[in-house]
Amino acid sequence: MPGKYDLDVTTLGELLNDPDARAIIVEVVPELPGHPMLSMVKGMPANTVLAMAAGQFPADKAAQLKERIAAL
Repeated sequence: MPGKYDLDVTTLGELLNDPDARAIIVEVVPELPGHPMLSMVKGMPANTVLAMAAGQFPADKAAQLKERIAAL
């Protein structure tokens, strides 16, 4: 059974507006909600943001974030 979110279409802003998804994001990437670039990427699909941040964001954290969001 698919999860609540498809990270290829669900925006980062939508995830941050969901208390359960936001809690996961804050736990895995605590600096994200206050990041100065957040306003520029909130309207993008979450997977697009993760791909753009790949150089600054460890692959294991990205995988953990995707796995935990998919479990919602």
